[in-house]
Parts: sequence; structure tokens; C-alpha cells
Amino acid sequence: DSDLSMRTLSTPSPALICPPNLPGFQNGRGSSTSSSSITGETVAMVHSPPPTRLTHPLIRLASRPQKEQASIERLPDQCMVQIFSFLPTNQLCRCARVCRRWYNLAWDPRLWRTIRLTGETINVDRALKVLTRRLCQDTPNVCLMLETVTVSGCRRLTDRGLYTIAQCCPELRRLEVSGCYNISNEAVFDVVSLCPNLEHLDVSGCSKVTCISLTREASIKLSPLHGKQISIRYLDMTDCFVLEDEGLHTIAAHCTQLTHLYLRRCVRLTDEGLRYLMIYCASIKELSVSDCRFVSDFGLREIAKLEARLRYLSIAHCGRVTDVGIRYVAKYCGKLRYLNARGCEGITDHGVEYLAKNCAKLKSLDIGKCPLVSDTGLECLALNCFNLKRLSLKSCESITGQGLQIVAANCFDLQMLNVQDCEVSVEALRFVKRHCKRCVIEHSNPAFF
Repeated sequence: DSDLSMRTLSTPSPALICPPNLPGFQNGRGSSTSSSSITGETVAMVHSPPPTRLTHPLIRLASRPQKEQASIERLPDQCMVQIFSFLPTNQLCRCARVCRRWYNLAWDPRLWRTIRLTGETINVDRALKVLTRRLCQDTPNVCLMLETVTVSGCRRLTDRGLYTIAQCCPELRRLEVSGCYNISNEAVFDVVSLCPNLEHLDVSGCSKVTCISLTREASIKLSPLHGKQISIRYLDMTDCFVLEDEGLHTIAAHCTQLTHLYLRRCVRLTDEGLRYLMIYCASIKELSVSDCRFVSDFGLREIAKLEARLRYLSIAHCGRVTDVGIRYVAKYCGKLRYLNARGCEGITDHGVEYLAKNCAKLKSLDIGKCPLVSDTGLECLALNCFNLKRLSLKSCESITGQGLQIVAANCFDLQMLNVQDCEVSVEALRFVKRHCKRCVIEHSNPAFF
């Protein structure tokens, strides 16, 4: 590692890509740390392929006969590749430096469909440049095997790193850059324009990203099909605080194939933005607008236009939502499986009753911090939603042990029940445990254990 003159543009060195005592590269099955760094900064250096055998006299194994072969060397190439498939990315780089055979096996294209980097100090831009350059050796300037890039939490990622991905990875299908707040709209536009197969995009926590669109050049070139070129189906824009209705309008017009959309804590969005969304994106199955304080019953009326396609909805802490909005959703979205309405204080027993009677296949419901929901609403829920598996009633002041007993007597498949900060007796909790044996009860009653 100390011989700088031997470094070439061929094999990334894991000891220099990964900082000490910090997570390094992963291939989706684990993480590992490195043992060395240079000047306290993580950089991506490279090394030439190792010689066929080790010739230094100090590392000869005198106790082993020269003709004896290590047992692992007897394994066929297919088995070695299978073993390597369980290694994280930085360990693959280490294996590539053992010998010529391992070098060739470690860079088998089947092992490089995913690159995963983590850590706040890693020089992500440099690492991506080095790795993609090596993966482009057989197909100059294009990396055809790479399908997934995850660099979540890498604060040093900049637009330059995303430009590298956009230019070299046309077959990219999944990109996760959550928490990388230095990237801008322009870099994201380049990725979605040059990676036509991109289906999964996570830009949560990227506060500078305000919309998703094609570049101007791509828009002009593909104008006859404009609006249908971005194939993204999964989009997470949680904590993109600057996102506004106009930005959501642009996203909806370009990403018409969306099925999963998460807009948690996008605090500037209003009902108008949801109206744009429903015009273009009729295939949404999962939607979260939790903590979007300007979303009201009118927004839920727009969401209800998804009808039977909607399976997952989160409107947690949307304080302007009342029973009226819940009635809209319950009436038209009969196949709803998950609803999170925690903190919607305008919801009462009437809303819960209408929901229970129209969404009988509901499996998960969170109505915590809804003080107007009482045992009456729970009774109606228990008598209609027999498939209920998860129920959260945290801080529901009007709930008593009688309502819990009715739920336990009818919902035998209940697996999770949250009654923290509720006035329920120990006897009621024991009744639930007796009838729902697989149920995990989260409570704040010290007498029950």
C-alpha cells in the first residue's frame, strides 16, 4: 500500500476507499471497515492487478510443500463467484488483489450489479469515478451491468458524482441518495434523462431538490413523447422541504407511471398539488402526505379518485382532515389496507365507523392521538375488520378496556396493539393477550408484564 508508484487505473483499493472505523462499501449483504487512510481524508485510489504468485521471500510459507495447493484454490470458478457474491464491495476489492485468478473472478459482471457506499467522510465522487471506470473496461465509457447505486448518508456526494452515474450507467434501475443534501435539480435531471430504465429514486432529505424532470436537451429531443419518458415508479421525496405545488405538478406530468410516492414533511404542499397529482398519476398504490399541514378534506377528495387502486395512505398529523375526508376515502377506496391517521384530531367515531364498513379488508390502522375516538368506534371496527393485524390507539383519551376486549374477541389475527398513554386496566390487557396470543402489546401500565 505504501508503494505509490505501482498505482494504476485498474483496481480500486478498499484500504483507501473506506475510512477507518467507518462503514465502507456494501453489496446489500453487509458492511465492513477499512484499516488505513491517507491524511485523514477518504479518497479512492487504485492498484494494478496482482502477480500470479507471491514472490517475496519474506512471505513464503516454509512449512507447506511448494507443490501443495491451498484447499480453496481447488474450488471451481463458479463456486468462487458464488462465495464472492456474499461479500461487500470493499471486500471484493481486497479479493481482487490476492492473485491473478481472484482478480478475474472478483470483477465478474454478475458481482457488480450493485454498488453501496455509506459514511459521512468518504469521498463519494472520487469513489464512483474509480469504480465506474473499472467497470467500463470491457465496454468503454459504458457500464452495462450496474443496476443499483446506493449512497445514502454520504454528505460529500455532489452533482459531480451524479454526473458520473448519469454518463456511465445507462442501465441503472435504482438510485438512493437519501441525506445527500448537496445535490441539485440539474444533476437529478441528468440521471433521469440519461438512465431511461430508472424505476426507483430516493432523494429523501435532499433539500435542494424541488422537482423531477427531464433536461431541456432531452425534452426537445423527445418532444413527441414528452411526459412519458421518465419510467420512475417509486419516488421518495421525504423531507424535501422546498417542494411546492408547482414542483409536484412537474413531477406528476413527467412521472406518469408512479405507483409509490412518499411526500412526508413536504410542508409547502397544499390540496392544489394533490389535484395535479391525480390528473396525471392514476396508478398510485401507496401515498404518504404525513405532516403536510395544509392538506385538508379537499385533498382527500382528490386522493379518493384513485379508487380501488389505493392500498396505502398516510395522512398523519394533517390537522385539517376530519370525518368528511375520511368518508371520501372510505367510499371510493374500498381496497385500502393501511391507513395512518395519527394526530388527525378532527376524526371521530363516525369517521371510524364509515371506514370500517367500507374498508372491511383493512389490515393496519393508526388513529393515535385522536381524542374523539371512543369505544363506540372500536366496536364498529371490530365487527367489520376481522383481518386487522396492527392497531395503534396511542394517547386516545376516550378508549377504555371495554373497547379493547371487543377488538380482541373479534380480531384473532391481531399482531400489534399500541395502547400507550390510554386508561386501560390490567384485566383488559390480559384479555387481549389471552385471545390474541401472537399480539405484541405496547402499553404504559407498569402492572402488566
